[in-house]
Amino acid sequence: MIRRIIHINEEKCNGCGACADACHESAIGMVNGKAKLLRDDYCDGLGDCLPACPTGAITFEEREAAAYDEAAVMANKQKKEASAINTAQSVPQSNEAKKAHTAHGCPGQRIAQFNRQNTADSASDNETTSTPAAITSQLSQWPVQIKLAPVTAPYFNGAKLLIAADCTAYAYANFHQDFIKGKIILVGCPKLDAVDYSEKLTEIIATNDIKSVTIVRMEVPCCGGLEHAAVTALKNSGKFIPWQVVTISIDGKILD
Repeated sequence: MIRRIIHINEEKCNGCGACADACHESAIGMVNGKAKLLRDDYCDGLGDCLPACPTGAITFEEREAAAYDEAAVMANKQKKEASAINTAQSVPQSNEAKKAHTAHGCPGQRIAQFNRQNTADSASDNETTSTPAAITSQLSQWPVQIKLAPVTAPYFNGAKLLIAADCTAYAYANFHQDFIKGKIILVGCPKLDAVDYSEKLTEIIATNDIKSVTIVRMEVPCCGGLEHAAVTALKNSGKFIPWQVVTISIDGKILD
């Protein structure tokens, strides 16, 4: 039968997994780091996944497809629930099994724990009687959220613009000194904000005298949406502005 069903553009997909999380029917899954429509008969054609996608990779199309099968969807849900219960009641898994179990979905939502105790003990052993200087905030403007920032503001005049993912300041310990100092910062999360940042960022860059742009993102794929929006804005602004991308690992290191 011919019906409305979703289409996923692999070239635009950044592998964040937000669409898979938003699909209540489990029609979408992650395959080799890309979102895939797994079964036509699981897709109800309502499009809950569309607003969840930060890159606009999902659209509707009219094509030959199997009819939506609610009974099959419900049976699949029950099977998954039963599997989850059995897993929870089983003996503890090995580390390798745990890694395999958490390999699906969005990498940005995977749990990770870092041992900071050794660092703290080392600092304590080397502690002197002198009192360390208080760390001073380098934030020079407000608001900082992309969604809340005005398109025109005095602080954009001659600014070195920093566009950063929300998580970067939490992951990278010296964020204020190494990145915010001397810059105007705008932050956002393409996974949580159902908006296209590129339009507003284009207005800000095109309207104001921006001297340079630094994009700081996390290593997780969903952060690709922020980088994509910033680079698109730079291209669409019609200006030639120096820019760079810095990637932070989830354990707080600069990767590039």
